[in-house]
Amino acid sequence: MKPNNKYNKEYKQLLDYIKNFHSAAVAFSGGTDSTFLLLAAQEVLGKNVMALTIKTPYIPDWEINEAVALCRDRSIRHKIIEISFPDIIRNNPDDRCYQCKRLLFERLLEEAASSGLEAVFEGTNADDMHDFRPGYRALTELNIKSPLLESGLNKAAVRALSRSMHIPTWDKPAYACLLTRLPYNRVVSEHDLERIEKAELFLIGAGYRSVRVRVQNNSARIEMDGDRIADFIISGLYKKTAAFFKSLGFQFVALDLEGYRTGSFNSTIEKHSNEPG
Repeated sequence: MKPNNKYNKEYKQLLDYIKNFHSAAVAFSGGTDSTFLLLAAQEVLGKNVMALTIKTPYIPDWEINEAVALCRDRSIRHKIIEISFPDIIRNNPDDRCYQCKRLLFERLLEEAASSGLEAVFEGTNADDMHDFRPGYRALTELNIKSPLLESGLNKAAVRALSRSMHIPTWDKPAYACLLTRLPYNRVVSEHDLERIEKAELFLIGAGYRSVRVRVQNNSARIEMDGDRIADFIISGLYKKTAAFFKSLGFQFVALDLEGYRTGSFNSTIEKHSNEPG
């Protein structure tokens, strides 16, 4: 990959950082950051890099499918690791993100070790440190490496470099696990997760890429980019959306006029007000 970008210095720092390792596994979700990191690691390490993707009931299938397709197209070794719903977060506790990250990355470390890989990389970037990220504590405890952060690459840099290098995820919206669509401290059912995924996929298929469907008390609250709300109403898509959501079993369907914002359920627990989602 040959970037042509004002962030070339930071990109070189990233490659130099990766050169400190003989081999690595990359925690690969298929998002903008992990895709960029994976391809940079491939550039340096070649066949000595492997993508590891976690599959749980609260990660949408379409994200897994996109991750599989990219690794296939780029000839990168890839393994899907399936994990059942962890009992420790079944009630969606306040510290869900920490508990989940700790459990999942312990599993990734085991897989990396069994494959003879030296380290596990993940895609935290420099901007992420401006937010409250409870899951990052688990990463530091487990000595997971964050090459983008260590190289000073922020989200704007990752997107700009990805675009200049023709990486298809350069403008992919940020996503988070489906647990962020549900209130804290209530039992999560697979049924809830399935219909949230179907509801969001309906809107994504209609062209609304940055979208969340928050669910509470059998009501669905739609968050989307503020500049798309008028089009959503004027086009009449809201009628089809309401009908589809009700076919999934939702009793009430609402459009949040504040638009999409990360972690809108976090207002109930101030200490997590900046947790992504």
